[in-house]
Amino acid sequence: MKVQGHPTYYADAVVTCACGNTFIVGSTKQKINVEVCAKCHPFFTGEMRFLDSMGRVERFQRRQAATAGHTYMSKKQKLVLKKRQEQEEEAATPKSLKEMMNKIKSQAQA
Repeated sequence: MKVQGHPTYYADAVVTCACGNTFIVGSTKQKINVEVCAKCHPFFTGEMRFLDSMGRVERFQRRQAATAGHTYMSKKQKLVLKKRQEQEEEAATPKSLKEMMNKIKSQAQA
């Protein structure tokens, strides 16, 4: 085994958590900083809270709240809705010159 090919092993490396808890482990680094440990992790403490250091939970909750009023429509439902709207628009337009003239007269009288 080559002596220079391996990193230095520290048997007394200190791990410091964001909650203030510290403990000693063996590692190739002397000092390790972590965000969560067994004393503050929700799984071990039984608390109901989110572990989110990058804002992912808030971003997801904002997106979910923005789409709360929307309903899901399949492609077929969208096509049917679009076809119905086109039919309504077509029904509203005059089909002959006589209908167009009657519509203009009725608008002028009103």
